[in-house]
Amino acid sequence: MTKKRLLAMLAALLVLGGCLAAFSALGESLLSCRGTVTISREEYDYLLSLEKYDKLDEVLQYIEAMYYKEPDEEQMLDYAIQGMLAALEDPYTFYYDEDNWDAHQEDESGEYYGIGIQLLGNYEEMTVTITRVFKDTPALAAGLRKGDIIVRVDDLEVNTESMQAAVDIMRGEVGGTVEVEVYRNGEYLTFKVTRAPIRINYVDYMMLDQDVGYVALYQFSTAALISDFNKAMDTLEQQGAKSIILDLRDNPGGWVDDAVNVADRFLDHKLVVYSATRFEERTDERYTQKGADDIPLILLVNGNSASSSEILSGALKDYGRATLVGTQTFGKGIMQYVFPLSDEVTGMQFTVCEYFTPLGNSVHGIGIAPDIEVELPEELEGALLELGDMSDLQLQAAWEAAVKAQEQ
Repeated sequence: MTKKRLLAMLAALLVLGGCLAAFSALGESLLSCRGTVTISREEYDYLLSLEKYDKLDEVLQYIEAMYYKEPDEEQMLDYAIQGMLAALEDPYTFYYDEDNWDAHQEDESGEYYGIGIQLLGNYEEMTVTITRVFKDTPALAAGLRKGDIIVRVDDLEVNTESMQAAVDIMRGEVGGTVEVEVYRNGEYLTFKVTRAPIRINYVDYMMLDQDVGYVALYQFSTAALISDFNKAMDTLEQQGAKSIILDLRDNPGGWVDDAVNVADRFLDHKLVVYSATRFEERTDERYTQKGADDIPLILLVNGNSASSSEILSGALKDYGRATLVGTQTFGKGIMQYVFPLSDEVTGMQFTVCEYFTPLGNSVHGIGIAPDIEVELPEELEGALLELGDMSDLQLQAAWEAAVKAQEQ
């Protein structure tokens, strides 16, 4: 975001500035009229504090008086909010305008119109990577693959700052075509993808050899996830599963409650996570309920396992309830809240706290180390493997650990 654009965004706060400055002037006037109106010193100090918006009011007056076109005050206000949040310099804090708020609501339903990919932004390298290509989608048919780094969508250059704008383009009109350029194995490839209705499945499961149940959780972002997860677990145990592999690889996280509810299956009335804010050192402790499944558990994790995936992994590791297999997790150890704003058609997300594992371990910028480290060979990075394909060396290692756990 350029400095010029940021200044333009901030200037848009002038929509509020005029009113606030008027209140400040009114406060001074009221106090000067002794014997007429009395306000408290606290109210007076508050009114004076609004003087910091006077400069915004000044700029607004210039725009209203001299700008060569009729200004769009609603757009100015949208940009102003974006500018305020951008000044926090937190990549996980942002504003949802009306279109983006609608898209966010679609995400929660598990249905939307688009091309069928899941993305993860690396805010240090500013890159945006495809972490999952959904089944039976235009993206899969066109040839997009897990591990592709998106560099351009139509005319938009894509990085973490423009990722949401890229998503907006890919979620355009059904039947329309979007051009997606990616970087893969040292070369740039371009794909034309036709948008279509997308139905997301967040849970897959199957039985592996030697009574090992396998469950893949792709994201903690839908109300249906917990019922689908419990259905998968119940089905596998009814089929005779003696140990479980829970695959959290490439799971970017989502709702904290989902992670706690999954942990509830395996932990008997235990602390899962707690938070620290700038006001309190320890708050928002989340516990599982009484009763838990004691089936041996293996977790598969990798560098794209983030956020709520790390909350779940950290708790299960701290209590020794699961063996972690794979590679170091992503290291997103902060939580965001999503709020609808008063107009009910826009919203915002911002970071409110850092979270810690039950034993007080920090995750942010660090991640969680596996108990059994297994790297995927380069030729398998980004490969689209069938569910349960044992050419996946990380899955193979997890299966071996699951078989061994049955004997203990």
